Amino acid sequence: MEAAGMLRQLSDFTDFSRGHRLRELLRQGEEPSHVQSSPDGQHLVVLQKSPPRVMAFQRHGTGGADLEKSWQPPQPALVGLLFLQSPGTLGSWALALVWEHGHTEVWRFVVAVGWQLLQTLELCQGARARIVSVCSQGASLVWCEERPPLGAHSDMGKCAFRFCVCTRALEVGEQGVRLGALRIVLHNSPEYQVLACARHVFLVPAAASFATTSKFLFIWHPEEAKLTITAPSAGFAHSKVLRSSSESDFRKLLLGSVGVLSGLALLDVHTSAVSNTGELLLVSTKGAVNAVEPDGTQRHIFDLEGGTLARGSPVQLKTFGSILACVLGGILYLINQNSGRLIEKKILSMKEVHFLESPGEEDSIQLLSQTGIYSFSFSKPEDSSRSELCLVEMVFEEACRYYQRRSLSSSKLTVEKLKKGGVFQAPVALAAILQHSLCQKQKPAQGLQDTYTKLLSAMSLELQSYMSLELLKTCVVCAPESEVESYCEELVEQEVSRVLHSDMDKDNLAYLNSIFASFPKAAWKAMRSCLQLQQNGDGLLVARATPEVWKKVLGGLQQEEVGQNGVVPLFELLCASFLRFKPKWLPGFVELTQQYVSISWAYSSKEGPEGRVPLYKRALGVLARKNRRSEADDEMELELLLCSKRPKAVLQALHLLIRLKRWQRVVEVAEKFSKLSPLLNKEIFTTLLAEFAQHRELDPYLDTLWSLCPAELTVSDILTVVLQHLPHSQEDAVPFSSEENQLTVGLLKPLLQRVVQRPCIQEEMYSDALQSPTFPPPAPPREH
Repeated sequence: MEAAGMLRQLSDFTDFSRGHRLRELLRQGEEPSHVQSSPDGQHLVVLQKSPPRVMAFQRHGTGGADLEKSWQPPQPALVGLLFLQSPGTLGSWALALVWEHGHTEVWRFVVAVGWQLLQTLELCQGARARIVSVCSQGASLVWCEERPPLGAHSDMGKCAFRFCVCTRALEVGEQGVRLGALRIVLHNSPEYQVLACARHVFLVPAAASFATTSKFLFIWHPEEAKLTITAPSAGFAHSKVLRSSSESDFRKLLLGSVGVLSGLALLDVHTSAVSNTGELLLVSTKGAVNAVEPDGTQRHIFDLEGGTLARGSPVQLKTFGSILACVLGGILYLINQNSGRLIEKKILSMKEVHFLESPGEEDSIQLLSQTGIYSFSFSKPEDSSRSELCLVEMVFEEACRYYQRRSLSSSKLTVEKLKKGGVFQAPVALAAILQHSLCQKQKPAQGLQDTYTKLLSAMSLELQSYMSLELLKTCVVCAPESEVESYCEELVEQEVSRVLHSDMDKDNLAYLNSIFASFPKAAWKAMRSCLQLQQNGDGLLVARATPEVWKKVLGGLQQEEVGQNGVVPLFELLCASFLRFKPKWLPGFVELTQQYVSISWAYSSKEGPEGRVPLYKRALGVLARKNRRSEADDEMELELLLCSKRPKAVLQALHLLIRLKRWQRVVEVAEKFSKLSPLLNKEIFTTLLAEFAQHRELDPYLDTLWSLCPAELTVSDILTVVLQHLPHSQEDAVPFSSEENQLTVGLLKPLLQRVVQRPCIQEEMYSDALQSPTFPPPAPPREH
């Protein structure tokens, strides 16, 4: 249950060393440009713009040397405050101060001693280089630096691509600091802001970049030495493994994607940050908050209120567990990252706040303001009034989306308009019925309008189902760890069943995709239950699903309709589950779906699934997307081709078996599928006759092969095929060859005899006339 939070003050800076200095610093007219807390939450490092200086403050101070550094222009500015974790010691960290020209100082705090300078380093190799953005990724530093051209009158087009993204290992140990060799990730590029998570580094175009290069961003995967180019809003993603430094040139990386990228819209990025789950959070100038996954796909989270954001208006973003906290214009938004639902919206009295680390407290958020440090903690309400309110709000929000899709008006429909307008009665009626039903157990039933009574009786079963679902969710939350799995399976089954009995639009399909991704085994069991899949006594797969469910599975949205944003159609989801949990059932399932399609849709109907991409090809597409290929996958490909019973697929399977040299299976498939149609019989026999002419692998099966010979083939047809496919010998033709695999007349003689002795088709047509007792027939009598 998502509930309201409480804001309380934790500190007024009196518990900090030099707390009066910190209070004065925050209460000055100009706010600090950057505030960051240490991983243990005991130190605050404040970067001030004017005069430029950096200061560190200790909470519950124990004395010792302070850290304070200041500088004056034209001295290089400080571009990075980075807390580095020591790999050898748990909970040990160091502070790196990175200046614009690459000069870096590494500091460590020692109890009772204070701040100590461990080492000074130079990150950049060139004296004219200038760092514009820096971050720490694991035990490495990653930065974007500007390398100005040597010539004073250089081409402006080339000057735009004067930046370079570099990385160096930086390990802090007990013996000191070790700086690794410099590696180039991307060179000859425009300016990028680098943002790092645990395993990936995001390269976001800077505001000053050219419009042509601000249509996409890069994602660097250090462990795989791979760069991904992605335009998230367009669903475009392309990855390339960097095997050498020459492949990391910006222009060369874009050569294969110039045509696609040129037609894309510009990235709309106002603010960017990285979540604790490794996603890139992007806030657009319209207030839309989106998350970009490490594979380049994007999902929408929330829309902030307030209209278009000005370029200078600050937006603070930070994630705490599954909660995304956002501060905009003095308003704190708390949003569930997974569902995108607004948990809390609170107006703050502070002008500007900064998020701080709160280690060990996942249910609270710490905020730094001019008057102190505040904690915003979540508390569950003791009554169910808020859950009822949320449910009613959900009804009106869903109604807004429903009516907006069907509206011809350009004006945006809001919840307030729905409640006050009086035009749309359905959401008002449903909200009243829900409030009436949910309040019955808590307090005396409120009066319900007579017009809603019949609707309530019709909805009683649905309401009972909803109440049981809510009870099940409560059981999942309160159950011991040993029982959680069984409760989750039941919950997933109810959710899958509910979605299958509703409209299969893009939102519901995306929801099903998330269920299959989060609970794969439970989702697989739920689909088996909904389709009633089982094997009969003969070992054949049977299903007893209703026609409505089958149409959702097969006739729903196709891949071109759902886009490329990681969402796949329901049929593909099912095929992937079969491959994971019951691969032997997949061919039978495809055959079963084809039987249902032939009954429900007319042949080659554009509305049915077979009118677009055949089902067996869609199943093969799922098989092709597997990461690792094995012999079992080859066998599965064969079974999927054969279960379709389509001539082209059968011939494709036959050629695959021939390539694998599985001759026994080749003959079995030929014998079975030659009975489907005379045309397929002729194609199969011609294919095998060509193989027979080239080698002697089919000799043990000649009797079966000759029995498949079509009736319309003549001796000349057979000899033509054989001569066309005889292998070319390197030696001169001699009467008696020493090659063991050479074709002889003796091998071909039984087939030729069978064809010659077979009655001619024309003879069969005129056999009645030829067997007449009088030949020629008598002349008709003359007429006088």
